[in-house]
Amino acid sequence: MASTSFWSSLKEEARRNYIAVFEQEWPTWLAGIFLAIVALLIFLWQGPWGVAAGYRNLGDWIVYGAGAGGDRPFSPWLHPITLTNTGLVVGALASAMLSRQFKIHRAPPLEYAKSLIGGVFMGAGAVLAAGCNVGGFYTAAAMFDMGGLAMMAGLIAGAWIGLRYLLWEMEHLQQKGVEQRPSSDVWVKIQPYLGGTVLILVIAAFYGFSWVDKTDLGGLLFFGLLIGLIMHRSRFCFVRAFRCPFMTGDAEMVKVVAMSLMIYGMGTAVIKWAWIQEPSMGVTHNFWIGSLFGGVIFGIGMLLAGGCASSTLWRIGEGQTKMVVTLLAFAITNSALASLLKNQDLYDKMGQGLFIPDKLTWYVTVPSFLLFFVFWAFVAIWNEKSEKFVVF
Repeated sequence: MASTSFWSSLKEEARRNYIAVFEQEWPTWLAGIFLAIVALLIFLWQGPWGVAAGYRNLGDWIVYGAGAGGDRPFSPWLHPITLTNTGLVVGALASAMLSRQFKIHRAPPLEYAKSLIGGVFMGAGAVLAAGCNVGGFYTAAAMFDMGGLAMMAGLIAGAWIGLRYLLWEMEHLQQKGVEQRPSSDVWVKIQPYLGGTVLILVIAAFYGFSWVDKTDLGGLLFFGLLIGLIMHRSRFCFVRAFRCPFMTGDAEMVKVVAMSLMIYGMGTAVIKWAWIQEPSMGVTHNFWIGSLFGGVIFGIGMLLAGGCASSTLWRIGEGQTKMVVTLLAFAITNSALASLLKNQDLYDKMGQGLFIPDKLTWYVTVPSFLLFFVFWAFVAIWNEKSEKFVVF
C-alpha cells in the first residue's frame, strides 16, 4: 500500500472541499436555510435586513451630485444598508472569481431598455411599500408586519402582469443575441487568487471598522459578503418564486422561500417574544395600500429587469452589465419619488406598520404564520401538478 503524507492528504482534502464550495452549484434549499440564518444574525447584530434603503442612499448621492437640490446625503461608508449592499456585491464578485465564472456579460439593446424601465418600476414600488422584495416582503413578513404579506400578494399579481408582457414580447419581438468574448486562459487561472484577495480585503475592512470603534458597520459589510456568496453559489433569486409558478409551474423556489421564511420567522419570534430586540422593530411598512400596490409595481419591474433588488446586486458582482442600468434606475427613482411624496405629505397616507401579534397574540400568530407559508408551498405544488395557473 502506497504511503500518503499528511501534507498530500491535506492538499487533496482541501481541493475536494474547494470544488464542493466554489465549483459546484449549491442546492437552493441549502441557500434558503443559510439566508435565513444570516438574516437573523443581522437582526441580532443591529436590526432587520433590508436592501432598498441602500439604493436610496445611492440615489440621494446621484441627485445631490447632479445639483438637483437636497441636503448632503448620509455617508455611504457609514450607512448600514449601503454597507450590507456593498458586501453583497463584493461577496458575489469573490464567489464568481473563486469559481472562475466572473465575466463581463453584454446584453441586446432591448434588454438594457427593459432593465431601465424595470429599475424605475422597482424603485417606485419600493417607495410605496416602504421596502423591496427583501425589506418589504421577506424581512417584513418575518418581522410579523402585515405589510409583508400585503406586498407578497402584490408581488404575485405584478409577476403575473409582467410575465404576460414577456410572453407577448416573445411572440412579437425578436432579439439578436450578443456575441460574448471568451475569457483568456490566463484570466481564468488568476481569478481564484483575485477572489481570495477580495475576501481577505473584506475581512481586513472589518478589522479596520473595529479599529475606529465602528464594529457594527464592519459586521454588516461582512454579513453582506456572506449573502452575496450564498446567493451567487446557489443562483438564489426571489423572482423565481413569483415567476415560475405562472411560467412553468415549477414550485421549487416557492418551497425554498417558504421554508426560509419559516426559519426566519421562528427565529424572529424567539428574539422578539423574549425582548432580545424590541418587538415593534421592523414593523414600518405601509399596510395595506402602499404595500399592496407597491408590490404590484415592484413585481412588474422585477419581471422586466430580470432580477429583484438583491439579485440585481449579486448579478452585478458576477459581471452582468444590464443590471447596472437597473441599479441606477432603481436608485434615482426611489430617491426622487420618496422626496416628492414626503414633500407633498403623501407618504404617510400609504398606510402604516401593523404588528400581527398585537392583534392576534403570539400564541395565535406563530402557528398561523407557519400554516400560511406551508399552505403557499402546497398551493405551488398542486399548481405544478395541475398547471392550473400556468400561462406559458
